[in-house]
Amino acid sequence: MPVYEYYCPTCSSKYELLRPMDRADKPATCPNGHHGGTRMLSVFAAVSKDAGGSTMPAGGCACGGAGCGCRGH
Repeated sequence: MPVYEYYCPTCSSKYELLRPMDRADKPATCPNGHHGGTRMLSVFAAVSKDAGGSTMPAGGCACGGAGCGCRGH
C-alpha cells in the first residue's frame, strides 16, 4: 500500500497515511481526530552522480520542463 500525505485545515497539521489507492483522495482523519483532511501533492527529490563523481539533481525542473532554467522555485 502506498503512503499519502494529507493536510488538516482544522489544526494545520500535515500527516501521512498508508491507504489503498482507491481511497487516496477520500477525506482522512488527522492524528488529532479532526475529520476532512485533504490529500497533498507529494514532492520528492532525486540525486545522481555525473561522470566525474559529483552529485547533481536528477530529473527535470519542478515546473515540468527538463533543464528549462526556471529560477522561480
